[in-house]
Amino acid sequence: MEILFYILAGLAGGILGGMGMGGGTVLIPILTIFLSVDQTAAQGINLITFIPMAAAAIFLHAKNKLVDFKILPWFIIPGIAFAVGGAFITKNIDAGILQKLFGGFLISLALFQIFVTIFSKKTKN
Repeated sequence: MEILFYILAGLAGGILGGMGMGGGTVLIPILTIFLSVDQTAAQGINLITFIPMAAAAIFLHAKNKLVDFKILPWFIIPGIAFAVGGAFITKNIDAGILQKLFGGFLISLALFQIFVTIFSKKTKN
């Protein structure tokens, strides 16, 4: 039964990742809350699952000519550097603190989305 929950978590993360929202927004809470996976392990699992999702998304966007390859290095190089740096930092942070930081990030993201949605509706009217 537990394997079914892992598969459903992967499906939810993959679908949301493919839509551009970021699968980790759903995958990490599912793993930590419902499957009792340690926060650090859940973030590591999320990063590993991101690799094939990102590869598929880049392939499809490139196929549809939606990728500007001239500016790609400006995103890839800092992205890799900060991902490695973030991995080293989180390795040395207690899982409870990491969980609170991630929760704060999700709340900030939700508030930002609410603000953008309200602001964009006001500018259209």
